[in-house]
Amino acid sequence: MADTHVLFVEDDDVIREATQLALERDGFVVTAVPDGLLGLERFRAQRPDIALLDVMVPGLDGVSLCRRIRDESTVPVIMLSARADSIDVVLGLEAGADDYVTKPFDGAVLVARIRAVLRRFGHASGAAGTGDAPEGIAGGGLLRFGDLEVDTEGMEVRKNGEHVALTPTEMRLLLEFSAAPGTVLSRDRLLERVWDYGWGGDTRVVDVHVQRLRGKIGQDRIETVRGFGYKLRG
Repeated sequence: MADTHVLFVEDDDVIREATQLALERDGFVVTAVPDGLLGLERFRAQRPDIALLDVMVPGLDGVSLCRRIRDESTVPVIMLSARADSIDVVLGLEAGADDYVTKPFDGAVLVARIRAVLRRFGHASGAAGTGDAPEGIAGGGLLRFGDLEVDTEGMEVRKNGEHVALTPTEMRLLLEFSAAPGTVLSRDRLLERVWDYGWGGDTRVVDVHVQRLRGKIGQDRIETVRGFGYKLRG
């Protein structure tokens, strides 16, 4: 983690400075800026490994900044929100954020979330790719579900022969479904397997990412099983 570069966009001076010091004590290299426009400038100039974006920042708000980043990169993004029930949480996830943390947050929780996201993206311990394939896809291979092809070795997806661009989190989610087509996967299981939430978490993270994935691979490909979870149609 010593070489992991974090872009931190937060307009509250106390929170920004305290969080930067806490992250640096854990070995992260941190670029901390007070507004979204400067955050976008630093993102383009420095290409950090992960971005932490407060929702309410001046110049360019965190949700808009997330969209701009996602237009250019699949770098992991964690949103910081002052309210767990805020519509901004959902807006941030819909904009392409991979996770969110509610303020005020414990430094250890934030670090755990960062490390969990980085593991999914293959940054931990110098690993490459998007991480290990889920259980049930031993050795990888090419899986077909109607007009959808999932290459679990090359980590690529094609629909009707056309490449489908997925973020690493979306890819991990699709791999979980592909490992057990026709099997209902609960939101809690997906939180644990994809987001590494061993302590539980907000199921809205799953719901929004399923919606984003459906928009890319087909609305009917992932079925909602009311009261239980989701399943991939074979």
